Amino acid sequence: MSYVEALDHVIHTVISPAARETDQLARFPRAALDALGKAGLLGLLSPAEFGGMGLGLADAAQVVERIARECPSTAMVVTMHYTAAVLIEKYGPPDVRRAIAQGRHLTTLAWSETGTRSHFWAPVGTAQPDDDGFVLNGSKTMVTSAQEADSYVWSSQPALAAQGASTLWLVDSRLPGLHCPQPFDGLGLRGNASAPIRADNLRVPASTMLGPDGGGFEIMNGDALPVFTTLVASSSIGLMDGVLQRATAHITGNRFAETGSTLADLPTIRAYLARARLRADQARALRDDTLAAMVAARPDAMLRVLQVKVAAAEAALDVTDTAMRTCGGAAFRKEIGIERLFRDARTASVMAAPTSDVLYDFIGRVLCDMPLA
Repeated sequence: MSYVEALDHVIHTVISPAARETDQLARFPRAALDALGKAGLLGLLSPAEFGGMGLGLADAAQVVERIARECPSTAMVVTMHYTAAVLIEKYGPPDVRRAIAQGRHLTTLAWSETGTRSHFWAPVGTAQPDDDGFVLNGSKTMVTSAQEADSYVWSSQPALAAQGASTLWLVDSRLPGLHCPQPFDGLGLRGNASAPIRADNLRVPASTMLGPDGGGFEIMNGDALPVFTTLVASSSIGLMDGVLQRATAHITGNRFAETGSTLADLPTIRAYLARARLRADQARALRDDTLAAMVAARPDAMLRVLQVKVAAAEAALDVTDTAMRTCGGAAFRKEIGIERLFRDARTASVMAAPTSDVLYDFIGRVLCDMPLA
């Protein structure tokens, strides 16, 4: 069985049937993550020598896209897992790498802070040396899979280095000193367990440092950002496919009693649908070109990396709005699923840092040959 077949089986049997309750009850999709782990899909990017699939970012993008058609909350959890897993694979210990490869370990990023918000590269949390390890203190404002993941890729100010904006750590989520003050009750992406996490005198061994002390900025932007923006864009693309599928079914399946014609017989409705499909396909084309640019190491690769998330997120706002307008009052009913994806699109555009507005600034900096920060 190919990974696509295995994925579609999990989506059909586990993810899709639970998507509505995942949203309504703000329930973390644990059954979906367990099923994805058993199918080997959490280890998609891990090497075969550790029991993973040994596949690449283009395959991960397909996984996230297909999941997001039914449940963007689950897609965001998988996105954060893949992004953190890439860093652990490059800088982390063999035992955790092996557990991820075998689908036994869920990880995530813990970067955004109240003080710096979407400026994730500039943490204010600290790391102080203590005997043979370090003590972490800091508050993360928005952590996907909070209290559900097995580990966090945590950021702090440099511990000892005189240079650099940040240092990254692999933090076991079960360590004493980690606290979750209050889970969010949000508008959309309600099932991804997004919540603040606080570290109070959290003791970690020196071996948990990922990469060099003070090297967090380079790792965040060089290793993590291309994976993260491509996968978040893929989630927006899948979301658009999902909402257009639902909208089209409603438009073609409902008739006016007095004429027997459907909504699809109205040229205005067809034009709305056509424009929405175009926006979705443009976002997919940019995502695919971003992947191609990274593989070929093209000069415009970083520009594409910065463009792809904001382009897909803004397109998803337009497409979900169109679905609500063309389906009218029916779209507001939760059983159809359109309003859920409408809310998810709005949440994704501001929840996943860097936000669209920050990315517009980054893109402008690249165009002006300026550093990102």
